[in-house]
Amino acid sequence: MTEIRTPRLILRQWHDDDLAPLADMHADPAVMQWIGDGSVLGLDETADAIERWEEEWDEEGFGLFAVELLASGELAGAAGLSVPHDLPEVTPDIEISWRFGRQFWGQGYASEAAHAVLEFALQDRGLDRVIAINRVDNTASANVARKLGMTPERTITHPTYDHMLQIHGIDLTEYQA
Repeated sequence: MTEIRTPRLILRQWHDDDLAPLADMHADPAVMQWIGDGSVLGLDETADAIERWEEEWDEEGFGLFAVELLASGELAGAAGLSVPHDLPEVTPDIEISWRFGRQFWGQGYASEAAHAVLEFALQDRGLDRVIAINRVDNTASANVARKLGMTPERTITHPTYDHMLQIHGIDLTEYQA
């Protein structure tokens, strides 16, 4: 698996000792309000999520990275690429996503990690196009997508959770490293 270093972060494979800090993030309602149906996740569900992300790496050649702070070694969150299987409307696009613990919000980590992932997607993995999907009222994620140079393209209704989602997109011709 690829490791990416940015000025403040390491995007890397998942380690066994990442489970507890990620489970703490997943137990925070403020973090999870924008993910899935908004429910918090327990330790077993978090372990299942990491397993799915690792399987996607094996199957697709990309997935979600663990995002570690370079200075302290703390797990700050996750960022990476995935196939949005639960949204057939956007298939065959590949989604870029990020999630960070609340204590890491407002410090530019999501944008820094997302920029590195976008560069990885377009330059290393040769993807022609990447999308970001966020709940319509999640202005923080919409701002990260905007900072990536992504353009809002359309709004759809999530087929399971019935909330409105904004789809942002960028293709290789629009990307500015």
